[in-house]
Amino acid sequence: MIPENDVILGGTPADLTPTLVLASERVLIEGELQPAVLSVQDGRIHQVWWGSADPARAGVVGETVELGDKVVLPGVVDTHVHVNEPGRTDWEGFASATRAAALGGITTIVDMPLNSLPPTTTVAALEAKRAAAEAVRARGELHCDVGFWGGAVPGNADDLEPLWDAGVFGFKCFLADSGVPEFPPLGPAGLLDAMDRIARFGGLLIVHAEDPAVLAAAPHAGSRAYADFLLSRPDEAETAAIAGLLDAVRETGTRTHVLHLSSARALDLIAEAKEEGLPVTAETCHHYLVFDAEHIPDGDAAFKCCPPIRDRGNQDALWDGLRDGILDCVVSDHSPATAEEKYRGAAPGEADLQQAWGGISGLQAGFLALADAARRRGVPLADVSRWTSANTAALVGLDRGRRPKGVIAEGAAADLIVYDPDATTSFRASDMAHKNKISAYDGLTVTGAVECGIFAPSEGLDGAKIPHSTKPGSLLRRGA
Repeated sequence: MIPENDVILGGTPADLTPTLVLASERVLIEGELQPAVLSVQDGRIHQVWWGSADPARAGVVGETVELGDKVVLPGVVDTHVHVNEPGRTDWEGFASATRAAALGGITTIVDMPLNSLPPTTTVAALEAKRAAAEAVRARGELHCDVGFWGGAVPGNADDLEPLWDAGVFGFKCFLADSGVPEFPPLGPAGLLDAMDRIARFGGLLIVHAEDPAVLAAAPHAGSRAYADFLLSRPDEAETAAIAGLLDAVRETGTRTHVLHLSSARALDLIAEAKEEGLPVTAETCHHYLVFDAEHIPDGDAAFKCCPPIRDRGNQDALWDGLRDGILDCVVSDHSPATAEEKYRGAAPGEADLQQAWGGISGLQAGFLALADAARRRGVPLADVSRWTSANTAALVGLDRGRRPKGVIAEGAAADLIVYDPDATTSFRASDMAHKNKISAYDGLTVTGAVECGIFAPSEGLDGAKIPHSTKPGSLLRRGA
């Protein structure tokens, strides 16, 4: 019997016993934290009762876990991750990356087409990457679901539609040097050609938007000073590139996503494009919202990324851009490398920041650090979940189909995490699960902890509190 004041969504046949029943005083449903009971079977949420966290009142039976005040959220969907397998598995790999992801509350990642070898710019390269991931999955070491981006580079225009048909979620391109020779940038003509082709089959282009001419004109003297590194990646590199990209969107109508926006000076451009009705979305990253240039030590390559972490005023404006809906998503841009690449022979703290590899390892820490920063700014946890789960799932179309992700609702994928907002988490790079123990989050302590993933594969992960075995991660294809 369902009490009159409770609300029931969906329905489970009376003869079908749920595999798992979860009860919490705080479940994120329709943008609000509220008491609820969830029944889960075969990786899907079968039924949602809200208004009470008492399974007996809901009349549901099954293996029951009562979570008290701990928060149940949709698992994070991180659409910007560099796994680097195959080819650069000394940098990262599917086993280590997905373990770090799951420990950080991430239940789905979408892997970038670089810095793997070969890059994912042909169907053959995509199949090689899928084979590598499948081997990890077969060993039981794929700890979250994994999808794949394709790449758009000079000379592969004829490969774009076959990649789309093979199930990639879209295509990444660079407008400036990517840092690896096998993934060169698109020039203006190549960009328009790729966009025109992608528009014809309804695809998505995602863009690293920095202008090569602006970067070439900026000072690049070798230096360990973070202020000097900032001068080499000026705001204008982003604003000029994004202005040109938006002109190309106007010409082609291609659905386009701006990656890892660092400069808040570009927000007005994106806002105007959205008001104009252009099919444009944009993301920023955890590290731009958590760290600021004023507190980054000189010579510490763990903080180097491109585009760079800028000043506190810029960070405040990025938060405003999220709250105003100009920015849609927050992602990790997890881009690890070996110590040799990161420090280039220098001692930690003494690196020449012009020579060091640019990339931040944030899969395990990013969501928690973002949630903590949001709490200190008075930003609701529901907003954080929207930016990191619902909106990222929508970007790649995982918000629809048989098992929608990024939402807690009847029929949705049971990719759930248990988050304790009152616990503390301290990060030490040496204890983090990603392969190379270098991270900007080293030494950071935040309020909040991911206690476990439930149907994000958590079996065997340190600290998992719910004794519930789950399936290994799956390999995702667009439209499947």
